[in-house]
Amino acid sequence: MREKLLYVLGAAGALWLLRNLYVITQVLPDEAAQGAVYRNLFFHVPAWATCFTAFTVAGLASIAYLVQRKAVWDTLAVSCVEVGVAFTLVGLATGSIWARIIWGIWWTWDARLTWAFITCLVYAGYLMFRRAIDDPTARARLAAVLCTFGFVSMAITYKSIEWWRTQHPAPVLSFRTGGGSIDPAMESAVFSNIGAMLLIAIVLVAVRMRQEDAQREIDSLRRYIHATT
Repeated sequence: MREKLLYVLGAAGALWLLRNLYVITQVLPDEAAQGAVYRNLFFHVPAWATCFTAFTVAGLASIAYLVQRKAVWDTLAVSCVEVGVAFTLVGLATGSIWARIIWGIWWTWDARLTWAFITCLVYAGYLMFRRAIDDPTARARLAAVLCTFGFVSMAITYKSIEWWRTQHPAPVLSFRTGGGSIDPAMESAVFSNIGAMLLIAIVLVAVRMRQEDAQREIDSLRRYIHATT
């Protein structure tokens, strides 16, 4: 039943994304100043919104693990971080493509961009750190501490667009401080794509949690066999 639900949710997310692609490419007009390249916004912002959501859940799950010491929280945290890193890379890539066309460069060490890159490295380091510790209890505990610090870095990245007025564009969405400059139809399309990507991310996290649980069982059997032979 759970597997069928994942298939249904995955198909719904894919169809939702296809519907959004039609609206973005065929219904909405070009932006007055940027032309067609502004459509990058409909993937760039949802990718960041999705990774921020995933990292927030991972941070809360890590705190819950430190309090309760239940493996399910560690499983949720690592699954969310893996999916979050994937969407962070999408956000960085789409931002670089936009920058190449608008600024004429792929990357600049703008304060906001630099902190976003640091956040990506922190969570990538979290995943590598887990690989370096064999003991599952120590791995989960230390990883939870690192993920909690990563949550702070993520929060700074989220607020940086409001705190630092640098080369990176100012907020345009209405719910952000200083935002609200985007056309309502375009903003609606952004929110719709955020919903589609979040749904896809939920499915990916659920799949990763099942894989992580299976890996825990395999590791447990290996330790048992090693201890009895």
